[in-house]
Amino acid sequence: MSKASARHILVSTEEQCADLKKQIEDGADFAELAKEHSSCPSGQQGGDLGEFGPGQMVKEFDEVVFSADLNTVQGPVQTQFGYHLLEVTERSE
Repeated sequence: MSKASARHILVSTEEQCADLKKQIEDGADFAELAKEHSSCPSGQQGGDLGEFGPGQMVKEFDEVVFSADLNTVQGPVQTQFGYHLLEVTERSE
């Protein structure tokens, strides 16, 4: 079964999400921004979600995590929780 490890930043608006993505592209540290801005408890661990399999996260999340390039920030991805920046750090079949 496939497994992935990822980290994310969860915010309430698409604009804030896009702004954080630009900051990361300009060299800001993903984990530091997660600690400062993410409304998910995982933010305190730099956004680290650990390892999980398909179906353990919401559909929109799964679609990105199990198809996106590794170590590339994806998003904004909208879910029922808000807007996410996602980075897949590891994936195995």
